[in-house]
Amino acid sequence: MASFDRRTFMKFSATALVTGGTITTANAESTPMTVQAEDHAVRMPAYVDHSHLVVSDLPMVSSWYQTIMGLTPIEKTASGETLGVAGRPLLTLTTQGNAAIAPQNAPGLFHTAFLVPSRTELGRWLAHIAHNNVPLQGASDHLVSEAIYLGDPEGNGIEVYRDRPRDEWNYVQDGMVKMATLPLDLQALYDEAPKDRWDGMAGGTAIGHIHLQVSDIPQANAFFGDVLGLDLMATYPGASFFASGKYHHHVGANIWNSRGAPKRQANMTGLSDYTVHFNDPAKLQNAIAKLDELEIPVTRNGDTVSLIDPWGIGLKLVG
Repeated sequence: MASFDRRTFMKFSATALVTGGTITTANAESTPMTVQAEDHAVRMPAYVDHSHLVVSDLPMVSSWYQTIMGLTPIEKTASGETLGVAGRPLLTLTTQGNAAIAPQNAPGLFHTAFLVPSRTELGRWLAHIAHNNVPLQGASDHLVSEAIYLGDPEGNGIEVYRDRPRDEWNYVQDGMVKMATLPLDLQALYDEAPKDRWDGMAGGTAIGHIHLQVSDIPQANAFFGDVLGLDLMATYPGASFFASGKYHHHVGANIWNSRGAPKRQANMTGLSDYTVHFNDPAKLQNAIAKLDELEIPVTRNGDTVSLIDPWGIGLKLVG
């Protein structure tokens, strides 16, 4: 096997390609959507199923997500396009002429987290990006999952991870789940991975969670818990993690860069909006009722309820 250690990999250039390496763009002729296991993130009563980014250079960023992340085009419009895996829309990219570069401390995206079906698929993607010299920002064993972190060409955060089986998760007495941030052995992950042709993200890949930069953690606890009805599953200094169905987290919120920051402006690059999908109609109706009770303005379009969250980020609730 090729020598591969984390320090060397973290220094890789995003543009210089390994000699003889192959870049493959996923084929738009994808297989039917995979049906995930009953305890999968997207089978819970509520989950995050879509992320929408405003970017400055749409062709370049779209090409990167197709080539490096293995997403395929699903729909194109005058202002952008939607990408996904095996026909499942996951990410919309749009551009606008008055887009302003969001400051680093603005509320918005910390990362969009793509959940792959297995450790093998995580390793196959790792081998792909190693052969294409893509730099990493980190890699962690979170006890419930194994995760790799990077950024897209415009600095939007990305996590690619696989979940450990639920029977390996440890819940504590208050119902929260035990998580940690330990080093992930990238060498072992790379060595175990098949080195066959990589043709994009495997069927069944989904958005497992989204992690946000917010201005205030008590405000986040109230919004995601009291309004949207998600459970608080873990806390960390400056961060809270929320989920439904006892998943480790569908939404993360932190103030590490954005404590006390004002709302993001509508024309900023980065996270324009995200979508929470409710498999449980009663939970969706409870969330809508709470929004009405608190007189939080919403727009209804068919089955979609749209609003602006407390930090200026667009949010869509669908059933």
